[in-house]
Amino acid sequence: MLAWGSVALANSTSTAKSPSYDAQLSDYAYPFAVKTFQLRSQNQALQMAYMYLPAKGERKGVITLLHGKNFNGAYWQDSALFLSEQGFDVLMPDQIGFGKSSKPTDYQYSFAALANNTRALLDKLDIDKTWVLGHSMGGMLASRFALLYPKRTEQLILLNPIGLEDYLRYVEYKDIGFFYRNELKASAEGVLAYQRKNYYDGQWKEDYAALAEPLIGWIQGPDWKQLAQVSARAYDMIFTGPVINEFQHLAVPTTLILGTRDRTGPGRNWKRDGVTRELGRYDRLGAEVKARNPSIELIELKGLGHLPHIEDFATFAAALSNTLNPEK
Repeated sequence: MLAWGSVALANSTSTAKSPSYDAQLSDYAYPFAVKTFQLRSQNQALQMAYMYLPAKGERKGVITLLHGKNFNGAYWQDSALFLSEQGFDVLMPDQIGFGKSSKPTDYQYSFAALANNTRALLDKLDIDKTWVLGHSMGGMLASRFALLYPKRTEQLILLNPIGLEDYLRYVEYKDIGFFYRNELKASAEGVLAYQRKNYYDGQWKEDYAALAEPLIGWIQGPDWKQLAQVSARAYDMIFTGPVINEFQHLAVPTTLILGTRDRTGPGRNWKRDGVTRELGRYDRLGAEVKARNPSIELIELKGLGHLPHIEDFATFAAALSNTLNPEK
């Protein structure tokens, strides 16, 4: 586990051995061969990086894994190997603005745009239909993909997605400049402190620091001002592109897998006056989603946080296998 990349952070507080990466993560190793898809979007020529791991044994189809905001396709390594053994071809794209893909700063980032880019990649690879598994921000993207392209979606699986709350109902709107200024202040210590508190609810293991390596490397790298602009636009997409209000319109089988210790709640530091709701209570959000759409299958993983596929892979894999093979 956590075997990708060039080096691991020495520990959760020291940055002496932390790396420095350019915008394309040129020196950051991914676990599988990386290919690029050339596309035009919003009148720009862009490159979308992706990995593709073929199935072993009898082939069941293709599953597309969508990463979160602070991650890239590399953290799907264990999941991809497991799914390949289960008979799935596994597609792991880096979305435009993330990972090894292009980082345009004059791009209108939206979940619809990223879903359309993902559809274009599927077309290029002659994939008519796919299971879609999205984690964190990738869950918002996966939801939008399933809403836009239900005939292309075999099944929707959401793993600790953000966006299970319509954040602007509870928090003040902040423009892109606000997020850009905040990103310019980012530090390795701040990244690790945030993830420790929210992703893992304080239950930290030193291995988790390796997941933050690309983001910290960017902060300490030569292109951070460019990347900070991209990150700011991604934050705006999260707040202005809610999907939860459309969950009743999902027309594909949907499973929600939640580590209930997760406390990720974007915007909790600038809640509107009078708002008492505690954001990011994943131990409560599953029931709220079921109330919106009772057909959604809910699997709660007690004691796990924002990244069940990293924290306890065996437990996550068992839940995922049951979801993909309900007859068993």
